Amino acid sequence: MIFLLALIPATALTVAGYVALFLSHRSEGALKSFGHYLGIWAFVLAGLVVLGGMFAAGHLRAAHAGMWDHPGGMHCPWMERREGERLWERGERGESGAAPANPAAPPPAAPAPSPAPPAPKG
Repeated sequence: MIFLLALIPATALTVAGYVALFLSHRSEGALKSFGHYLGIWAFVLAGLVVLGGMFAAGHLRAAHAGMWDHPGGMHCPWMERREGERLWERGERGESGAAPANPAAPPPAAPAPSPAPPAPKG
């Protein structure tokens, strides 16, 4: 949806670029070069708007799925709370995937390196 909304300003910038290039083609002197650069700038901005819409469409859906992300339809996170429970207290009681109270034991130390073999004589 956001990509389709980005097409509206991109289309307007493209039309403005064509108009600027058309009018600059009919002009002379400094106005001709200014119109040429203005038309190219409008095309570049239109391309950036399209790329921004593609980026937003690809990343905002996963980041902001909102309440409609669950298979059962609408999901409201505040419906899961119990009476008197605050969201920041869940970690203190070890609920909801909080970090464990006692971290795992550190990995065993590496074995001591063996002595180097003697140098060959010869």
